[in-house]
Amino acid sequence: MSRIVALVGAECTGKSTLAETLARRFNAGLVTEYLREWCDTHARTPERHEQAAIAAEQARRIEVAAQRHALVFCDTTPLITALCSEHYFSDDSLTAGAVAFQRRCQLTLLCAPDLPWQADGILRDGPAVRERFDARLRDAMTRHALPWTDIAGSDDERLSGALRALQAPA
Repeated sequence: MSRIVALVGAECTGKSTLAETLARRFNAGLVTEYLREWCDTHARTPERHEQAAIAAEQARRIEVAAQRHALVFCDTTPLITALCSEHYFSDDSLTAGAVAFQRRCQLTLLCAPDLPWQADGILRDGPAVRERFDARLRDAMTRHALPWTDIAGSDDERLSGALRALQAPA
C-alpha cells in the first residue's frame, strides 16, 4: 500500500514548491495541482458546474500515482476544490466526498499563508482572500476531525517541518 502525503493550503502558500522538493528528495511520485493545469488550458477559472470534474480528476491522478509509487506527494487534493466550491459558489455538494478522500491520506501538511504574496496569473485573488480561505480550510479540517501538521516559515523551515512530520510514527 502506498503512502499518500497531501499538501494543502490556500493559494500562494508554497504547496507546489514543497511537494516538488519532497518528491525529488524521496524519489517519489508527484501529483501536481490539476486546477492550475485546467485554468492554463482554458485561460479562465472554472464555473460551478465544472468543479466536480476537477475534483474527480485530481483524485484520479492521485489514485494512479498511488498504484505506481510507494510514496506519493500531492500538491493539493479534492478537499481544496470542494472548499473553493463552497467559497466561490456557496456549493457544499463536493465536501462529503472530498473529506472521505482526505481520510485516505496518511499525512496532511497544511501550508500556512505566511509566505510573501506573489501574483502569478488568473488563480490569484490576493492576500486577504488567502487568509479567509486558510481559516475556512482549518475550520473544515477541525470540523471533520482531519489531522494535519502545520507547515510554516521560510522554504528551509517548511522543508524541515515536513521532514519531521514524515519521520513521525503514523
